[in-house]
Amino acid sequence: HTNKKISIIAPFFNEEESLPIFLEEISKITEKLTEYNFEIVLIDDGSTDNGLNFLKKIADANKNIVVIELSRNFGKEAALTAGIDIASGLAVIPIDVDLQDPPNLISTMLTKWEEGSDVVLAKRENRLNENLLKRLSASFFYKIYALFVGNSKNSNVGDFRLIDRRVVDNIKNLKEKNRYMKGLLSWPGFTSSEITYTRHKRNAGKSKFTFLKLLNLSFEGLTSFSILPLKLFTFVGLIGITFSVFFAIIILFQKFFYDNFIQGYAFLILLILFFGSLQLFGIGILGEYIGKIYLETKNRPIYIIKNRYN
Repeated sequence: HTNKKISIIAPFFNEEESLPIFLEEISKITEKLTEYNFEIVLIDDGSTDNGLNFLKKIADANKNIVVIELSRNFGKEAALTAGIDIASGLAVIPIDVDLQDPPNLISTMLTKWEEGSDVVLAKRENRLNENLLKRLSASFFYKIYALFVGNSKNSNVGDFRLIDRRVVDNIKNLKEKNRYMKGLLSWPGFTSSEITYTRHKRNAGKSKFTFLKLLNLSFEGLTSFSILPLKLFTFVGLIGITFSVFFAIIILFQKFFYDNFIQGYAFLILLILFFGSLQLFGIGILGEYIGKIYLETKNRPIYIIKNRYN
């Protein structure tokens, strides 16, 4: 397997502090794996710090580093898509520049790839270095995702993985604008294997993903790969109709056979509030899907490349 080309792709946004450390760590790994030819693709997702200027100088001196500058901030999913579209290696490895996903696993990934795995998933064995809220919310999301999408294998698996060129070519054919990359990377299938690791703390800087952004990404993941939320509300509606008919029979029975018919309306108001809120929630779910249809019909590009260096 002499000189097989491997692409490492890393989207980033305002990671000026992390980039030098990331490149240093990646270099340590790639220099040891002399039987491979590595291409490192860094995608600047509209950063406003000096990270891009630093990378331009590095790219001038190192022909293996490719820097892509997007025209604005399109979001991590779009930036990762750009990296996948541009990467030319026989295998592609997406990784974050914050080094929470350790680059030293790349060697193990390549070994499993050579053994015949088309996809090598890096599964987080534990997330003890993350705060309690993030750990609990992540655990809850993956359980719901497995229930809705029916894919429990990808629980606690992020973007960090190795993907064979055949799989990459199929991923590139997926042109939807609402992109949940963890799902899209797994969608083609193929032969996969797993390695486990402990997720590290960030090497520098702060995470750009707020709780609201993570929540929005969770909704994106659930609604992009399953229509079960819509089916669920059909089921809830049927239960509501059954309950309403049963309740109506009780009311009629009380009206005709009891003198003290319904003292007060507290229970009735609670029912109205409950079912009214349920309807609004259902309309919100429906709106989420209609919004996706609206965005898809515009057929705008997923990202725009402003400049390419090297």
